[in-house]
Amino acid sequence: MFRAAALVPSPPLLVPELMGAGAARTADLRTAAVGATAHLASTVDRWIAVGVDRVSSTYGTATVGTFRGFGVDVVVSLSGGAAHSAADPDLPLAVLIAGWLRGVAAPDAAVEVRTIAADASPGSCAEFGEQLRREFDASAETWGVLLLADGANTLTPKAPGSFDERAEGVQRSIDDALASADVDALADLDPDLCASLGVGGRAAWQVLAALAGADATTTTELYRGAPFGVGYFVGTWARD
Repeated sequence: MFRAAALVPSPPLLVPELMGAGAARTADLRTAAVGATAHLASTVDRWIAVGVDRVSSTYGTATVGTFRGFGVDVVVSLSGGAAHSAADPDLPLAVLIAGWLRGVAAPDAAVEVRTIAADASPGSCAEFGEQLRREFDASAETWGVLLLADGANTLTPKAPGSFDERAEGVQRSIDDALASADVDALADLDPDLCASLGVGGRAAWQVLAALAGADATTTTELYRGAPFGVGYFVGTWARD
């Protein structure tokens, strides 16, 4: 059955080797993301990761990748026993970050990653989440999800998407919805508005909304902020 979720972002800046001297600037975010992942791993029998990419796909536990394309050959894997001889530098960022978080927070775990297309319709996201829920609830084991999703990248003039005055309000609404498990607010996120503001995680959050459904949920907020002008939220959800 579905039991819990850990909500984290998926930026390269989580990996300290990629940040060099700037790693201290994102230490709070990194600590929160690792902590949320470790909590998830200790709460459930099994867990998978769900993130956003250009297309929907599945990456098995034998997957090995590297951050070489981001400047440093940091090798990550989705299981502790995976061979590192054929690390793929072209994996989606969500898969790489899931592998890195697994290795740091739960090195004995084996994790499958499923991606959903960034431009998937709300209906498709709901179907994705509902299918996951059926899979989990058909199992005698307790299941959790590591949900990887980024917020608006238009929060400051130096942000990757430049500045959009609408972004602050939208980001606040998203953070508040994540902090309170407001699945209706997440399900109602407008795809066009989110795309225009660079809200990269919209599809993943709508998957989470359908997965969690109307269950009573206890939430913990561990981080919200916008280093480098991009909105990030870290927290946990647990079914009551």
